[in-house]
Amino acid sequence: MSRQRSASYVLPAEGARALLEMAGDTLESRILEDGPARPFILLDTFDQRLGKSGRLLLQCDGCLHLLADGGQRLAQAASGGFRFVADLADGPVREALADISPLRSLLSMGSGQWWQGACAFVDDVGKTRARMRLDSLSTREGEASTLVTLHGLRGYGGAFDMLSATIEASGGQPLSTSGLSQRLFPERPDYDPRPDVPIAPDASARDVATGIIAACLPVARANEQGIREDLDTEFLHDYRVALRKIRSVLSLFKGVYDDAQTEALARRFSALMARTGPLRDLDVYLLEREQFAALVPASLHPGLDRMFDIFAARRAAELTRLRRHLGSPSYLAEMSDLERHFRAANPPEPGAHAQDPAIAFASRLIRKRYRKICAIADALDDSSPDEDVHRLRIQCKKLRYLMEFFAPAFGPGDVAALLKPLKRLQDNLGLFNDYSVQQTSLQAFVDGLSGVSEQEKLELAQSVGALIAVLYARQQEERRKVVANFERFNDSQTRKRFRSLLGQRKDRP
Repeated sequence: MSRQRSASYVLPAEGARALLEMAGDTLESRILEDGPARPFILLDTFDQRLGKSGRLLLQCDGCLHLLADGGQRLAQAASGGFRFVADLADGPVREALADISPLRSLLSMGSGQWWQGACAFVDDVGKTRARMRLDSLSTREGEASTLVTLHGLRGYGGAFDMLSATIEASGGQPLSTSGLSQRLFPERPDYDPRPDVPIAPDASARDVATGIIAACLPVARANEQGIREDLDTEFLHDYRVALRKIRSVLSLFKGVYDDAQTEALARRFSALMARTGPLRDLDVYLLEREQFAALVPASLHPGLDRMFDIFAARRAAELTRLRRHLGSPSYLAEMSDLERHFRAANPPEPGAHAQDPAIAFASRLIRKRYRKICAIADALDDSSPDEDVHRLRIQCKKLRYLMEFFAPAFGPGDVAALLKPLKRLQDNLGLFNDYSVQQTSLQAFVDGLSGVSEQEKLELAQSVGALIAVLYARQQEERRKVVANFERFNDSQTRKRFRSLLGQRKDRP
């Protein structure tokens, strides 16, 4: 007899075991499983991609178990020794985690006890009319919860309805695992690398600037421990993005704060950023190891392997330096002082445009940036120097930041429609820049080699030289796409959307 219906619930743990003995007037429960509680570890990425997408990943008894909304459950063996999804053996859990960033490690979010039970409900002639599975999760920190999945069998809808009603009467709510991890571990801080910064209708430009910086500083600080423990490279990436946004606000929101104070703050944030650059550069190279190897013949791989060995050693040294810096009293005092600057009651001194209405201020900045982009792009052709392409990339980045900063004021949907083609153009410009920077830094690596034999140096130079040649060809390929991509970005629909967003009717905003 095949299954017909199923429903999943979550309810308080109390009484979970009693559900195994639940029965109606004509049904009797027969316990199929009632084992002892076992310890589990909840795994998730630092940005909680699993929990926020309604999935619980539990490690228990040498297996990984993935529970999802709707009662879906998958399992596969995983005895340990893995950090990333890619480290897992092929299996249903790994396949279901394909959307998790390969750069994010799976971290222990907490532990607890997991009791599992199952029963069948049979009628007076011994026929099974429904089955039920229970998973009761408890932790020391949070609220214990039981997940209940009820399966009805074809032809026995009445039994299914009766049992559903009984579960709901016991406090059962339709299962949503999206908030379950938070209930189990309520003290775990929520982390959002892109926190929403609401903009009130009467907000001033200074309010917005202070709000953005005040929201970005905790993001940077939340990543400090992950950087020091070297959990994955995204901690440093998110740390730098948060600082970069702060620096963008200070440079783009001119006149919002006192000029001298703005300049001093910009120097301080720039100094914080500079300490992280060498490690991030090495992270990027090491993450691209396989891609680089694919660009040159296998005969040149020994030289690349030696280069990456050197990069790995340099990375270890840079990580030690950054760990020491992030744990130093001077760094901690600096961050505390910067946080104090951007508390609501103590923002930096106002500048000439501090009280400008936020939307008018944003419209002026976005219009100015968009016009700059159009002017640079209109002058580009095949003979334009690379510096002009770099200028276009930088202006596009500034425009994107401005639009993202003020999206809550304009309406996220309107801004998203403009950001989508802008991101495509930025992808093109970003690759152009990456290839250019990589050529320069790889050449500097070869020129600065020391402590290696002449034979090694020759091998390295041959391999890196071949890689640089490929990168140059790819840079030129991206270079040729820029004009066409800009025209796709700046089509009539984009211009119309900008005019609508910024409230003007000229041919160009």
